[in-house]
Amino acid sequence: MKMRIVSTLLAGFLLVSATACGKQPAADAAQPAADPTQAYLDTVDVDYAYDLALKLEDIRSNETLGYRTAGSDAELATGDMLKAEMERIGLQNVTKDAFTLDTWTFTKAQLGFEDSAGEAHVAELGGYQTDFVTDGTETFTVIDGGRGTEADLAGLDVAGKLVLVNINQREDWWINYPAYEAYLAGAAAVIAVQDGGYAEVSGDALNAQDVCGPSYAPAFSMSRTDAELLKAAMNESGEATVTLDANSRVGMDGTSYNIVGTIPGRDTESMVLMSAHYDSYFAGFQDDNAAIALMMGIAKGLIDSGYQPEKTLVFCAMAAEEWGVSNTRYDWSTGAYNQIFRVHPEWIGKVIADINFELPAMNEGTSDQIRTSYELKTFVDGFKSAVPQVDGVFPDGIEIIVPTQTWSDDFSLSIAGVPSSVTALRGGFAQTHYHSQFDDRDTYSREAFLFHHNMYGLLMMAYDHCAVSPLDFSTRLSALRDAMDDTVMTAQQTAALNAALDEAESAASAAWEKVSEVNAAYQKALDAGDTAQADALLQESRQLNADVLAAFKFAEDSFVRLTWEDSSFFPHEHSQNNLTALKSAAEALKQGDSAAALDDYLYLVDNNWYAYDWSRETFTYFTDYVLNQSADRLMWGAGRVQGHEDLFDVIRSLQEKRGDGGADYTAELARLDQAIATQTAMLNEQVSHEVSALEELTARLTQIAA
Repeated sequence: MKMRIVSTLLAGFLLVSATACGKQPAADAAQPAADPTQAYLDTVDVDYAYDLALKLEDIRSNETLGYRTAGSDAELATGDMLKAEMERIGLQNVTKDAFTLDTWTFTKAQLGFEDSAGEAHVAELGGYQTDFVTDGTETFTVIDGGRGTEADLAGLDVAGKLVLVNINQREDWWINYPAYEAYLAGAAAVIAVQDGGYAEVSGDALNAQDVCGPSYAPAFSMSRTDAELLKAAMNESGEATVTLDANSRVGMDGTSYNIVGTIPGRDTESMVLMSAHYDSYFAGFQDDNAAIALMMGIAKGLIDSGYQPEKTLVFCAMAAEEWGVSNTRYDWSTGAYNQIFRVHPEWIGKVIADINFELPAMNEGTSDQIRTSYELKTFVDGFKSAVPQVDGVFPDGIEIIVPTQTWSDDFSLSIAGVPSSVTALRGGFAQTHYHSQFDDRDTYSREAFLFHHNMYGLLMMAYDHCAVSPLDFSTRLSALRDAMDDTVMTAQQTAALNAALDEAESAASAAWEKVSEVNAAYQKALDAGDTAQADALLQESRQLNADVLAAFKFAEDSFVRLTWEDSSFFPHEHSQNNLTALKSAAEALKQGDSAAALDDYLYLVDNNWYAYDWSRETFTYFTDYVLNQSADRLMWGAGRVQGHEDLFDVIRSLQEKRGDGGADYTAELARLDQAIATQTAMLNEQVSHEVSALEELTARLTQIAA
């Protein structure tokens, strides 16, 4: 029934056919075509968008590497350029929306040394969002710091030196840990070499990520090729004399701008949002020049085709997605968070959906992927079959993934109450080209770019023809049920949650049927050209739309929590996962197997992975700045991590006893028993919270269906 309703809703609107690559003759903007979808498809100009993506590369802070970073002159100049371009292509009410952020400008970092053959060599270094400014070219000692851990640095004199470290940020730890550990030891800075995980495309690749740490613990990145030359030139003590000419500056409380333009619709009270970010590392072709260009290409295609929207279509170029707040775990998505929570909070309740873009012009995999809010999945699943196929790309169609996750701007929008989606980041590209100088125009797929122009332009039009935000709450409820582990939860807890879910799912089904029927009637009136009937239906459904969006915001507030790895999960999963690991670790210790406790279980508990290799001071610093920092610094992460079970002392004690067959684990078992009791109590609180939230959501959905 659900799929039939949503398919009927879309069928009248999405009368599309496959199109060849390239631009077709534009429709006369003064004479809108009877079929707006075909008019748009015929007008889309991917060459315009591609040229704009290349133009963005020209504005940079670092002449050699690129970089267009938070609040830098390059980012500000790019914002001005995008504002002018929005006006040029015909967007209206174009504004520069100012917000406060911490700024970073990375101008250069060039490290000179003699290689083992005595030849002079200059290595270009990548940057992190930290302070390091030399007085011209200065001389330093660089020392091989291994992996940069507490144990690696313990026997080294690193004071005032540059510390070269091998790091795999995907599998091991983030840059902030070795940077802070070296800072505590008095090092001048760390130079990170990516040892897998990222920038695997070439030994010459540099890498840059957000730093998630203080600006006073400096860090740079070096290619594997340059690092091998440098290590070969080191003396027996693992040191070498080098020169460094660097300029990396962080500024507090600066200003940047989100750039917004609109295509006004007949209904000024409702909006469909499209977004992408315009800051970047290196050239940033896919991340996110092509995304900005895709957004602009869709806007231009809609305008040039003569499309007359029902709602106001809003196009927002976001600043400071990669980084924008110093010394917090949640230092990215700063522009989006500010836009929806601080600059335009009145958008909440008006925007029925956001379409966000990341890395949209590459052909990777046999299927395309869209990541959406739980509640949008049913609608987008129904929509996807109407997207015209483009030869040579995504032969297996489109896959819908849920839910939104923290690594792109749509998460900030979702938790504010704006249902969102994003082009999904694929695993291969993420490990090879992502955030390296190899994210360039050579990664471009014209076919994928055309496919996304077609798909997302039509998706925006489909949202535009909904009277009510098309949200089906059953997907989230099903995921919550699947997240229950009855081997950890008590029978009483599972029974209470299942009963509450049964009621909520029934209400969700009825609410979705009501929303679908209203939207189908609205679409039918629009198809018939009966604007009077369409307007009447729109007015009648305003409260329904408000209630649906308010229920979505309630669901986000109630059910979205974050792991210590920044992934979204349900509240009870925090203690459920901890209890699984803690009980398994305790059982291993009872069997005298400390290795299993360490290697298989304890690292899974909260932030304790970092207790294995880092000093107590470093471990505590990066734990406390999540739990004890003000909400204005934590932004979208505030209050979403539910606590921390500190097992540092247990882990260190077990590390000392590893291999001791006669070791006494009484003290460690007592601490684990205490942790199990704490997590058991927390699980009960989390389940009680979820049951209460489900009851409230059920009441809201019942009201929607009435």
